[in-house]
Amino acid sequence: MSYINNNRGPTNHYDGGSRGGYRDRSNGGYQGGRQAGGGDNYNRGGYDSHSELGANLKVQDWNPDTLPAFEKNFYTENPAVTARSEQEVEEFRKSHEMSCYGKGIPRPITTFEEAGFPDYVLEEVKAQGFPSPTGIQCQGWPMALSGRDMVGIASTGSGKTLSYCLPSIVHINAQPLLQPGDGPVVLVLAPTRELAVQIQKECSKFGQSSRIRNTCVYGGVPRGQQIRDLARGVEICIATPGRLIDMLELGKTNLRRVTYLVLDEADRMLDMGFEPQIRKIVDQIRPDRQTLMWSATWPKSVQALAKDYLHDYIQVNVGSLELAASHNIAQVIEVVTEYEKRDRLIKHLEVAMQDKESKLLVFSSTKRTCDEVTSYLRSDGWPALSIHGDKEQRERDWVLQEFRSGKSPIMVATDVAARGIGMYHY
Repeated sequence: MSYINNNRGPTNHYDGGSRGGYRDRSNGGYQGGRQAGGGDNYNRGGYDSHSELGANLKVQDWNPDTLPAFEKNFYTENPAVTARSEQEVEEFRKSHEMSCYGKGIPRPITTFEEAGFPDYVLEEVKAQGFPSPTGIQCQGWPMALSGRDMVGIASTGSGKTLSYCLPSIVHINAQPLLQPGDGPVVLVLAPTRELAVQIQKECSKFGQSSRIRNTCVYGGVPRGQQIRDLARGVEICIATPGRLIDMLELGKTNLRRVTYLVLDEADRMLDMGFEPQIRKIVDQIRPDRQTLMWSATWPKSVQALAKDYLHDYIQVNVGSLELAASHNIAQVIEVVTEYEKRDRLIKHLEVAMQDKESKLLVFSSTKRTCDEVTSYLRSDGWPALSIHGDKEQRERDWVLQEFRSGKSPIMVATDVAARGIGMYHY
C-alpha cells in the first residue's frame, strides 16, 4: 500500500457520516448488517454550524436512590494470570510498550482463554482465526470486564474495536431483556460514517450467537430505516453525534437503559468540533454507567472530557501518546513543487501497479482536489475512484467495496478515510 499526500490548502472537516449469561433471543431475532456510516447534519465543507443542535434536550435529574441496579463487573482473574510474578507482568507490559495508570488495574492476559469470556464469545473469536490478542486487548479486556471506567490509548488499527465490543456483549447478556419503548443498553459514539460501519460489522459478527441486535444511526441518508430499527428495539446503537441528537429530540429513542457507553476515537470527535454534542448526549445517560473512552492520542481536550465524565478511571497507553506514523509502513517523503506533484504521482503508480495485487490510497486535503486528481488519473487510463463528504452514502459504500475487492485498486480520498475504512480486521 502506497500513501501519497496530495495537499492543496486547508483540510475541510465533516462528519463522514439480568440474563445470567447466554439466553435465547430467537423471538427478538438478529438485527445486524444494516447500512452504516456517519454524516450528521453539518455543513458539507466545515465544522458543525448547528449551534442549536440538542437545544430541546433536557438535562436529566438522576436520582441514584430510584435507579434500578445493574451488573457490570464480570471479570474473574484466570489462575494462570494470578500465578505470574510482578516482574513477568512488567516485562510483558514493557515488551508491548504499555503503560498503565490508576489504582487496582487488573493484570494483562496473554491468550483469549485467559480473558474469561463465555464460551459463546470465545467460539466467535476463534472462528475468525485471530492468533492471539493485540497489546491493547491484552490489557483492555480485563479493564473493561471489571466494570471500571477506563481510557484506552492506542494507534488506529491496533484492535481497539474488539477491546470494547466483546466486553459489551457480556455486559448486555447480564442485563434484563429490552421492553417495548426501551432504548439501547450499549451506546457507541463515533466521529464518522466509515468508522461507524466498521464498528457495526464487528458488533454484528460477534453478537450473532447471543442474538444481539444493533443499528447504526448516522446522517446523510433518510431516517426511516434507522427509526424502524430503534422502534423495534436494539441492544447496541452505534451513532454519530448529530443524527443521534436528532433522534433523541424527535423522541424516536431514549438513553435511559444505557449502562455501557463507548466514546471511540475521542480525539477525532473533538477535533471535528463534536464536544458540545457529546456533552448533551452524555447528560442523557445515568451517571453510574460504565464509560469507556478510546483514542489514538491523549491531548488536553480529551483529558478534560475524561475528567468530567469518567469516575475513578483506569488507563492504559500502548505506544506513543502522540499521533505518529505507523512503524509497519515504509515512509518515503519527497518535497516537490506544486507543478511536479502529478508527474511524481504517475511515476509512483507505474512502479506500484507492476504488482497486480497492489492497492493504492491517495490522500488529498480538499474535496475539490480529490475530484481533480481522480479525473486526471482516469483520463490517463488509471482505474481510480474517489471518496469524500460531498458524495452520497450509497456511492461512498460502492467506492469502498470496489476498492476492497480490487476492482478499482486506486482510491483518492480526503481525511474521511484517515480512520475507520476497514483496512484492519481486528
